Parts: sequence; C-alpha cells; structure tokens
Amino acid sequence: MNNTESATSRLDVSEALKSAGLQVTAQRLAVYRAVLASPHAIADEIFQSVHTDLGVVSRQAVYDALNSMAEHGLIRRIQPAGSAARYEHRVDNHHHLACRECGNVVDVDCAIGKAPCLTAESDHGYIIDEAEVTYWGLCPDCQQQ
Repeated sequence: MNNTESATSRLDVSEALKSAGLQVTAQRLAVYRAVLASPHAIADEIFQSVHTDLGVVSRQAVYDALNSMAEHGLIRRIQPAGSAARYEHRVDNHHHLACRECGNVVDVDCAIGKAPCLTAESDHGYIIDEAEVTYWGLCPDCQQQ
C-alpha cells in the first residue's frame, strides 16, 4: 500500500468511526489496520499485531475496540463452531469456508447474492435480515498432507 492509499484508508476509517459516534484513537485505527491485514484473525492475534504496531497497548483496550467496532458495524465478528471469535473487515452479507483440520477460514460470496441468501421454510413472524452459513471441509493444504 502506498502513502496515498494509506492516507485514504486512514481517512475512511476515521470518518467511519466518527459517523458511528466513536472517538478516533490510535488504538482503534491500529485495530482496524490489523483486521484489514489479517482477516478472520482471533482477538489475541489482533492484539499481537496492534502491540507490534503501537508498542504499549493493553489487551483490554484492543478487546474493547474490537467489540465497539463490531457493535457499530465497522468490522464483523464471526464464530465458527468450536472456534474463538474471529474478526474481519468485510461487513457485507457473505459466508465462510472453514477447514476442519487447520482452522483456516476464507470468505465466499452468497450463493444467491442477495441478503439474506437463504429463505427459511417459516419465518415464525421474524423479519429475517441475515443468514450465517459456514461450509466445512478440508482446505487444499490439508488435503495434500
């Protein structure tokens, strides 16, 4: 990423934080950069990245930033069965492929492409706005082992 792209990204994230009513802080910007650099990372991995980026930062500050940014729709929190929560910058309606062996997770677009992507047999009076789907299997690397 060149300096112009970096400055543009920083401005976009800063504006998104402000629009969500969140204060723009070095920690939040570093957390977003870490999520952007490593989609589907768990909180401890994001903490390590932010710690490397900023130096002194508390684990709780990173967790708080992740939670508030996820609550405000700036990042997305997913939790495939049996996995710790993972965070990603892609907040549109999409699904995931997860490897049963190594735990790697990748994005896949919706089969139909329009939220919520799946139609429930009965909505039981709910207004459905999202379907969360995780496809499970073995990634190409694990298949070769």
